[in-house]
Amino acid sequence: MTENSSTTTRKLRRSRDDQMLGGVCAGFAAMLGIDAAIVRVVLVAATLLGMGAGILIYLACWLIVPQESAQE
Repeated sequence: MTENSSTTTRKLRRSRDDQMLGGVCAGFAAMLGIDAAIVRVVLVAATLLGMGAGILIYLACWLIVPQESAQE
């Protein structure tokens, strides 16, 4: 038996259009299919409740995650 499954690969890219600082939150939101404001609120909460861990994760993603190309 063969199984046909169509899977789509979602790539994490920093947003060029919907960015406040580096476009990381907007990139995560686009990948997850949710509003970027939700991701930003979660990041702020993680930063405040996690003693700054959220901002460190954001900065790491800003350095590691590539920015989307102009064609996307």
